[in-house]
Amino acid sequence: MQANLTIPESELILDTEGRIYHLNLLPEELADTILTVGDPNRVPEVSKYFDSIEFKIQKRELITHTGYLNGKRLSVISTGMGIGNIDIVFNELDALANIDLATCKIKPEKKSLTIVRIGTAGALQPDIPIDSFVTSSHGLGLDNLLHFYQQENSAEELALLNAFYTHFDNLKLPPPYIAAGNNGLINLFRAETITGITATCTGFYGPQGRILRLGLQIPEFMDKLQTFSYHNHRLTNFEMETSAIYGLGQLLGHRCCSISAIVANRAVQKFSTNPYKTVDKLIQMVLEKVTSEQTQCQPDKLRKVG
Repeated sequence: MQANLTIPESELILDTEGRIYHLNLLPEELADTILTVGDPNRVPEVSKYFDSIEFKIQKRELITHTGYLNGKRLSVISTGMGIGNIDIVFNELDALANIDLATCKIKPEKKSLTIVRIGTAGALQPDIPIDSFVTSSHGLGLDNLLHFYQQENSAEELALLNAFYTHFDNLKLPPPYIAAGNNGLINLFRAETITGITATCTGFYGPQGRILRLGLQIPEFMDKLQTFSYHNHRLTNFEMETSAIYGLGQLLGHRCCSISAIVANRAVQKFSTNPYKTVDKLIQMVLEKVTSEQTQCQPDKLRKVG
């Protein structure tokens, strides 16, 4: 949309106070560095480490705490689980940063947010220890979200996507998509984490190959995920948000990174004995890194926005 056009009220929904509809935020209540968590109860588990808190705002499962740590302003926001929530949260975060909510016009100069997901995931490879951390180099979308947006892949992304198509030939999968995280942020966490491709699924049970009472349409799905590799890339873990975070982050010009605490290893069928302790260690590590960052990482090349 052109910057001088007014966005209709049916598309950019605000309440009577001018707050963005779902997040219930005003632009001044949002920091430029944002930590996202799926679980609303995890928001205070992050903000308890802040030196001070300016705002605490909640609507439905979307909770935001904004404050300061080591002189850096941060927001922590719960997204809830799944791709659909990420579509809402990321479009509204971008609107708060890059749309004038008073005029409903796109600002002529764009702001790039720093967004780090602190999440949990299941490992796909037997050599990835439970209670370790994985940083997602790419998100492989097994949902369909980015097919509703105009996306231009890099050469590396296209090569990975083609390799995935070849590896999964003859399986009844929806067309996947792939998006990379911000290289600067990934490098910031590389020494503390394992790095690999994260598969993002549309659900927790059947879409991740779990069997309770229902049979699977693709019983060999887990084996195919575990055996995928392309050059130095492999699928390390899966969860339910990363591909949308990376895809929308690229399109909107934000620098994004997803880091997961490995609370289960599906290859060896084990689960963490203390997942809350592992997540707390991840929270503290991420906070230390984002507040001591010395160099400003720029967003990767801005992709085409429809």
